[in-house]
Amino acid sequence: MAEEANCIFCKIIRNEEPGEKIYEDDDVICIKDINPASTHHYLILPKKHIRSAKTLTPEDSEIFDKIVATVDIISEKLDLNPASTRTGFHWPPFNTVHHLHLHVISPIEKMHFMRKMMFKPNSYWFVSTDYIKSYLENCKL
Repeated sequence: MAEEANCIFCKIIRNEEPGEKIYEDDDVICIKDINPASTHHYLILPKKHIRSAKTLTPEDSEIFDKIVATVDIISEKLDLNPASTRTGFHWPPFNTVHHLHLHVISPIEKMHFMRKMMFKPNSYWFVSTDYIKSYLENCKL
């Protein structure tokens, strides 16, 4: 597929482009964000190309759960304080890379004003993992 061939995250997953990998298993990879919003800013990506949170289907529930579970692995590995960590997905059309990725940002207290707006929880442009879980469950109806 042309989209996957040209996708920067797919290229990082295939080791065709550089990316600082923090964690990797058979299904997901976690990389450092190249434009961090705080001291720690990571992206958890499924290795399978999924365009965005909005294109997830109930069949993607297992990989979605794996992405969310990876937050705990990253948090423990890097000793991130859960009370000071924000996670979420940009909601189309407010995403810049068209490959599903979960942001993990910590500490939120060190985010500048504009970044706090860009990653504002439960806004039109940045949604929580709970929102996506509910979205997937409602797709089954």
